[in-house]
Amino acid sequence: MIMTANKHNNHFETLSYLSPDGTLSPHFPIEIPDDILIKGYKTMIITRHIDERMITLQRQGTISFAMSSLGEEACSVASAAALDPADWMYPQYRECGIMFWRGFPIQDYIHHMFCNEKDLIKGRQMPNHFGSRELNVVQVSSPIGTKIPHAAGCAYAMKIQGEPTVAICYFGEGATSEGDFHAGLNFAAVRKAPAIFFCRNNGFAISTPAKEQFSSDGIAPKGEGYGIQAYRFDGNDFFATYEIVQRARRECLEGKGPVLLEAMTYRMSGHSTSDDPSSYRSDEEVEKHKEQCPILRLRRYLEKHDLWDEEREQEWLKQVAEETTQAINTAKQTAPPSLKSLFEDVYFDIPPPLQQQYEELQRFFPEDEPS
Repeated sequence: MIMTANKHNNHFETLSYLSPDGTLSPHFPIEIPDDILIKGYKTMIITRHIDERMITLQRQGTISFAMSSLGEEACSVASAAALDPADWMYPQYRECGIMFWRGFPIQDYIHHMFCNEKDLIKGRQMPNHFGSRELNVVQVSSPIGTKIPHAAGCAYAMKIQGEPTVAICYFGEGATSEGDFHAGLNFAAVRKAPAIFFCRNNGFAISTPAKEQFSSDGIAPKGEGYGIQAYRFDGNDFFATYEIVQRARRECLEGKGPVLLEAMTYRMSGHSTSDDPSSYRSDEEVEKHKEQCPILRLRRYLEKHDLWDEEREQEWLKQVAEETTQAINTAKQTAPPSLKSLFEDVYFDIPPPLQQQYEELQRFFPEDEPS
């Protein structure tokens, strides 16, 4: 007998606790300390402000490329807040908020966006391809989905070594169409690796809407196909994101295996500075999502509980703007990476063929003297 499955059988409800007016549901199952909420709000402000400034710099031709996380800041910041600093993070390019949550300086981030000699990765990657070994954040990679198997392998290694930590991998819903998604989830499921697969379902893979990418009910049901616990929640809700990621981490460390998370959000900006979103969606569509803004919702909650007010808001905005402006000015005056940096950090000693190539290039760049 041939059995026909109904694609709606695996429908997942979207967990949400914080309303657009800042009211928290009485059914919220945990308590988040006030200092975490305030730090989370301030970090989202940093993330959005720097995004806006980097977009402007790219439009001016000062930097080469920029990608925005406008409207998706809670996905990165709230999830980072729910994790331990020792946990390993595998971000995509819209998770710069995890860097700021973990204390990455604004100046260092902007050096990276300028790809200058103070960039930790020495300009070897495009802007928005951040990372920090010190903070356990693995550098972003342009190819979509490649970090999913990496995170699964990292989590399995930690399990073997008995480390009480997890690996989290971030990706958009478009990445679930890549083979790496299926290979990574299957490996983690079979090995019961403590991995959290965090999918930001922001509605679009560049210009392709989610409804044209797959016929399943979103991403969460795909976890069931691999025997993985899956949750769907409001990714613009700081409280829901924090609680679900904290729950997923606990389940991973209890030996239950990996967890697939689907954060329902919306990409308010274009895919990148190379994209014109007006060609595939209307202004009215974008406008109706503005009321779900994660920053606005958390601010309203904080104000209702006397944890924030307009005076603090203006003071913080001024501080962030001033620090960012100073960082940009410093980055503008910082030299690009040296020519020799093209040949370093692969071999302990530069082998003769590469040394010969370096010397050959110096004929065209004589101002770059060997150290």
